[in-house]
Amino acid sequence: MKFILSLLTWWNNQTIGTRIFTWRHGVPVGEDDLGNKYYENKDGSRRWVIYNGPIEGSRVPAEWHGWLHHTFDNRPGSNPLPTHSWEKPSEPNQTGTANAYHPKGSLAAGQTVVRSDYEAWQPE
Repeated sequence: MKFILSLLTWWNNQTIGTRIFTWRHGVPVGEDDLGNKYYENKDGSRRWVIYNGPIEGSRVPAEWHGWLHHTFDNRPGSNPLPTHSWEKPSEPNQTGTANAYHPKGSLAAGQTVVRSDYEAWQPE
């Protein structure tokens, strides 16, 4: 079933095109703590990730993101990025979930703000 889903959809792991391209041209480069696998082609001009789980860009750590976008030439692990005490661990994107941010007065938050500085237009 998983193989059939990969033939027809891109959000259920890698597609058949990505699978064939990775098999023919991909050189494994490394793996992060979440199990995502990183590849590049033989001349290093293209880099990509095969996600372990949901395909979500926020699941790529900062050091691998920089490597994927050719910001860093060295692969993560040899020169780790400096971390600060105020940094928090990465979280997946919460949009569309119950944990999503809803500003004050948002209908989704279950609140309404009564404004006294607004007067609705009424046709004459």
